[in-house]
Amino acid sequence: MNTLLNKVAIITGASSGIGYETAKLFATEGAKVVVGARRQPELNMLVEEIINSGGEAIALAGDVKDESFARALVDLATEHYGGLDIAFNNAGAIGVVGATPEMSLSDWEDTLHTNLTSAFLGAKYQLPAMLKRGNGSLIFTSTFVGYTVGLPEMAAYSASKAGLIGLTQALAAEFGGKGVRVNALLPGGTDTAMGRSFASTPEALAFVQGLHALKRMATPDEIAKSALYLASDASSFTTGTALLVDGGVSINRT
Repeated sequence: MNTLLNKVAIITGASSGIGYETAKLFATEGAKVVVGARRQPELNMLVEEIINSGGEAIALAGDVKDESFARALVDLATEHYGGLDIAFNNAGAIGVVGATPEMSLSDWEDTLHTNLTSAFLGAKYQLPAMLKRGNGSLIFTSTFVGYTVGLPEMAAYSASKAGLIGLTQALAAEFGGKGVRVNALLPGGTDTAMGRSFASTPEALAFVQGLHALKRMATPDEIAKSALYLASDASSFTTGTALLVDGGVSINRT
């Protein structure tokens, strides 16, 4: 359909799962994609897959916790493709799961840095590039955890991901009048390596599936389609939202 024809998009956390599938989908829809993650071999596979399918992609390996990496991704998009229209700040980590009083300060700070500070660093460099275009779509991957559902022993993850929603709202208000939309995407349980860490046995999988009204987990490409909605003109009047794509886990009591 080419809904992103001639658009340039940065996607982090692109070496697997939601980021990987979103990069492929954006490229199929006509975007030129700059993909980032820590694992270079997986990024190379992704770029090869996109190019072999007729798309355009380039990769840069690095850590989203590093400000230099956030700047380098935008520089690469600008130098290689001429600018930036879309940024899907998707990289994140669960971090240490355990009793809150036993969590070290360094573990707390590392989770917040990975999930929240990295988003700020991404936006810090992505927004000026979008403003040069006169418009843009900035997307953060948050979660229902800490927003509609509280889960025990996940204080750092919950706080960092909930913080993304506050960041989304502030940036949406700050830059909406300048043509840039900012939204948060909140997936439910998804069949990724991270998602499977919570559902590593048949019993655990059945429990996680049962939490959702749809009684199953999402596939990564289902979440990618919602990212496409936020990236495209289909959501042209949507900004400052926390878009739940959670299979009904937030409302389910059965």
